[in-house]
Formats: sequence, C-alpha cells, structure tokens
Amino acid sequence: METLSVADYVVFGLTLGISAVIGIFYAIKDRNATSGDEYMMGGRQMSMVPVSLSLSVSFMSAVTVLGTPAEVYRFGTMYWWFLLAMLLVAIITAEIFIPVFYRLGISSTYEYLERRFNRVVRALGTITFVLENVLYGGIVMYAPALALNQVTGLDLWTAVITTGVVCTFYTTLGGLKAVIWTDVFQAVIMLAGFLAVTIKGSIEVGGLDKAWQICEENGRIDFIHFEPDPRIRHTFWTIVVGGTFLWLGVYGVSQSMVQRYLACKSERQAKGALFLNWLGLVIIISLCCLNGAIMYAYYHGCDPLDAGAVMAPDQLLPYFSLAIFKDNPGTTGLVVSCVFSGSLSTVSSGINAMSCVTVEDFIKPVTSWKERHYTWASKIAVIVYGGLCLAMAYLASQLGGVLEAALSILGLVGGPLIGLFTLGMFFNFANSLGAGVGLVLGLTMSCWVYIGSELLSDEIAAAGNSFSRILPRYYNETFCNLTAPTTLPMTTTPMTTTPIATTAEPMTGGVLDLYSISYVYYSCIGFAATLFTGLIISLLTCGWRNRREVDSRLLYFFFDHWIFCWIPERYKAWTRLGSDPVDPQMYKENKEGGDLETSTSTTSVFKDKLKESEMMDNGITNISFIPIDSTFSEPAPKYPSTSGSESSSSTPSPPYIEDDGLEMQATVM
Repeated sequence: METLSVADYVVFGLTLGISAVIGIFYAIKDRNATSGDEYMMGGRQMSMVPVSLSLSVSFMSAVTVLGTPAEVYRFGTMYWWFLLAMLLVAIITAEIFIPVFYRLGISSTYEYLERRFNRVVRALGTITFVLENVLYGGIVMYAPALALNQVTGLDLWTAVITTGVVCTFYTTLGGLKAVIWTDVFQAVIMLAGFLAVTIKGSIEVGGLDKAWQICEENGRIDFIHFEPDPRIRHTFWTIVVGGTFLWLGVYGVSQSMVQRYLACKSERQAKGALFLNWLGLVIIISLCCLNGAIMYAYYHGCDPLDAGAVMAPDQLLPYFSLAIFKDNPGTTGLVVSCVFSGSLSTVSSGINAMSCVTVEDFIKPVTSWKERHYTWASKIAVIVYGGLCLAMAYLASQLGGVLEAALSILGLVGGPLIGLFTLGMFFNFANSLGAGVGLVLGLTMSCWVYIGSELLSDEIAAAGNSFSRILPRYYNETFCNLTAPTTLPMTTTPMTTTPIATTAEPMTGGVLDLYSISYVYYSCIGFAATLFTGLIISLLTCGWRNRREVDSRLLYFFFDHWIFCWIPERYKAWTRLGSDPVDPQMYKENKEGGDLETSTSTTSVFKDKLKESEMMDNGITNISFIPIDSTFSEPAPKYPSTSGSESSSSTPSPPYIEDDGLEMQATVM
C-alpha cells in the first residue's frame, strides 16, 4: 500500500497550523471588543467576497469532496445538474429569505419563529438544527479520516482528533471572523488540490479530450434523463426539483448560512455574496466532476472496486492521488489537505452557528447579562459543541450502519425546516399549533421513508439497478496489478465486464414504491408534510380569524415583487389575504442589528381597529396619524386639556386614540 511521505505530512501540518494562526490573529485583533455581536456576527461589517468563499467551502464538506468524483465515476455526469438546482436556490434565497431575515435585524434564524409563532416553535427549530449539526459534524470528521486511513495509512484517530481540536480552537478564539477568513484560506487549498488532480490526471490519461472520449464511449457522459418516475435515483426532475428543496434547507434557513448573510454590511452585499458563492460552486463542482471522469478513464479496464484494491467509493480519490503523485512529494499532502479543509470549514461553521443559536435562543431570553458575559458563554458553547462532534465521530465508528444514514441528515431535516419557514412567511393565517405539529410530522415522515428504505433495501435491490443506474465497470485480472497503481495500463481495449445488471423490471407494490423513492426527494416529503399539516391544523384551530394581527414584516407577499408590477393592486390585495402590504420605505437600516424602525407609511394597519360603524356614530370624517417622537421634551397628551378657555368652548375637542407609538387624531363633523 502506498503511504504518505514526510513532505505530505508537512503540507498537511501547515494547513492546520495556518488555520490555527488565523484564529489567534483575530483573538488578538478583537481583544478589546465588548460587543457579543462582534464575536458572533463579525460586527455585521463583512464584505461579500470573503463571505461568498466561506459559503462555498462550508457547502463542500469532506464527504462532498470525496463523494462527488466517486459519483461521476460510478453513475455518470447527471450530478452536474445540481448546479442548476443551486442557482434556483440562490435566486429564491436572495429574493425571499434574505430580505425577511436581514431587515428584521436578527442574529438567530430561529428568532424569526418566535416573532411569527411563539417560543415553543422557536425552541423546536433550534433543537432540530443543533441535533442535525452535531450528528453531521461528527460524520464529516470521521468519514474522510476513515477513507484516508484505509488508503494512505494516515492514522485514523490522530486525523479525527486533530481536525476537531484545530477547528474548535480557532473558532473559540476568533469567532465568526476567524471562521470566515479561515474558510477563505481553505478555499485556496481546496482549489489548488482539485486543480492538481485535474492537471496531473489529464496528463496521465493523454489529455482531457481523451478522458472525455473514454467516458463517453462507456456511458459516463449522460445528461439526458427526463423520466418523471420519482424512484429513479437521478433524473433532471429529481435533481432540479428535489435538489432545490434539499439545498434550500441549507442555504435558505440554516443558521450556518444565514449567519453569514447577516454578517454582511448590507442586504445588497449579502445577496452579492450568495451569487458569488454559486459561481464558486460552479468551479469546484465542475472540477470534482472532471476528476471523476479522469479517474474512470485512468482505471478503465482495471476497476479498483472490483479488484478489491479499495473497499468503498469514497476511497477512490485518495487512492488515485497516491497513484499519480508518487513522484511528486507533497502533492498528495495537498490533496489530503483539500479533503480536510472541507471538514474544517463545515465543522467550524456548524459549531459557531450552534453556539450563536444557543446564546440567542436559550440563554438571552432568560438572562440579563452584560455583553462580555454573552461572549464568554458563546466561547464555552463552541468548546462544548466541538467536544460533542468528536463524541459523535466516535459513536459513528462504533455503529457502522448509522454512518450511511447520517449522510442523509441534510435532506431529512432541511425539508421540514424549509416547510416551517414557508408556512410562516407565506400564510398569514398559520398559527403556532399548526407550525409545531407540522414540523414534528414532517420530520417523522421524512425519517420514516428513509428508515423504511434501509430496512427493505434487500427487497428494493431485488429489482436490479433500474432505479439507481449504476453503470458497468471493467476489470481484467490479466492487465491489472493494483498493488502498484502506477503500473496500470492506459488502454481502451474492451475488457471482460463484471456482471453488474443494468436493467430489470421496475419494482411495484404499494409501500415498497414509496420506499424506493430517490433520496433527493426526502426533503420534498418533509417539506410537503410540514406545510400541509400546518395549514390544515391552522385552519381547523381558527387561525384565519387572527390573520390580520400578524406583523407584515414577518410575511412575504409573492406578488408584491417588482416582476409582478403589471398586476393591478386590487388583485394583489386579494393575494395578501387581508394583510397590509410592506412599504419598501418602511425600513431604515439599524447598524446595531436591532429591529428596524417603522415609518408612518405603516399606519394603515390601525385603521381596521376603528370600525366604520363607530366612526359614523361619533361623527368622524377624517383620521390623521401623528407619530410619537421620542425626542419630544414632553409626551403628547392622550386627551386635550379641559382647563382654561378650552373648557368653555362650545365645540368638543377631538378624541385621541393612542396605539403602538402613533396617535390617531379624528376630525369631528
């Protein structure tokens, strides 16, 4: 077995060391900062370029770095369609979720849930997020270390513990700024690693065009699958539709991502960071897919999986790197650093976000500490969650089968959470009971389908590969000597094919069809269950009656978007279901991150509180609104004085009605 050289370990060590130094730098630089916002939100003054790179590498976990090339190697290029789904996610997030979150000036995504529903729903959302990230963080640390250990001999627990300790260290010291700027450094490392594999690999196989030709001749280059059957693992529809809901759960409502949007200087910068992030993903994912195609061309006729040289698909990339870089000391270390950069960025983002929501959602509501005490509480929470992720990594090593289940956690949890926020933003009659029950049922449904698919995997597998489309691989023992990977012959001569079935009768039979649904649709199941359950229960519990009481700032009116400016206002009013529109001028940016001020343009909401019949009975013909300015030396009187000459006047003074910082002065006939 090929092993890492001293130069490889030096490169890996430098990557970890520089990441730690960045944390120390920001700890020293911001040592006099007293605001918790500075530590948890970067002072809300981050620029869009570093934030965009941070978003990109946080998405590219080590599981994705290893899994994407293996996906193309085994299943072909359909995975590339995920870039279209991610573009749709960027548009939806920029136009719907960022405006609502950003203008509320919140720090925790789930603070929205309390403002819209109640504290119980907020706690449910936060607990769901924390459990998801502890589980996923442990897997992200353990899975790549296991793959590299089995291929390169890199010590398993040294790699796991080092990853956990380093990312906890720099996150604790430097807060969100350290996380973002470390992500920028790790983005450079990841890009360098991918480019090294692409350039060297294409040279080994005779050029990218040669690699593409070999893949095309063997069915790997395939973008045309438009079957509507949801059981087929990857089609255009499963990837674009299912993938959109899958990644909306991450980019739309996950604290790990939203926290970065809110750290930007302005809403415009936050949107710009999101779209720059998509361009970064285009580059990274395209390189991953190209690496998968190059690997297939290199091993065509001598498949390492069938030969037993590697035991799992996620070991293919490090095995391939050892083969092509045996004469380039340190380059394999760069690839290893690329893989672990994915782990560091994902875990540090997760524990920083969990620390933020713990303080904002559980500690601040029940305490009244000084700001520096909340900062210390955040740092302690980072250490605790870093330890929990390490414990989860150990648990994953002991439970075996749980590993594969945990890798689907984003879809299982993201769908119900996106359904919960959609319920709150789009339906003013949705209430807290419907939201809470909907979230629980959505999580139950998505987990039920996934667990059922695992328990009945043998029955599903009996149908062959008609749904998964595992493509044939070639192995000829005469030409293979995988104990010395660099001696592999580069040939396109047809070889004996391993007996892998590619066609079978589609499986039928009620619930088995449900369990056969593509993994990409798990998020859609959770989304639909949460949304429809929430709507039904809200209507049954008279949520419709209270719809006018919901603050319009917490809602999103789809047809009020500028692209629908051609629709008459009377039709738009109908789509708002009785709520008042949000005036674009009603918001003033609050640089301290607090609530935004409401101008007098929102005063129309109070007109509904004065019944038309009461107006007529009191002879009221006109209503004007007077804002109560906090700069007045004396508050305006609730009722006019009755002393002096005013008391002798034959004309009664107009009544005043005080409501929420506005006074309504009614004119009498």
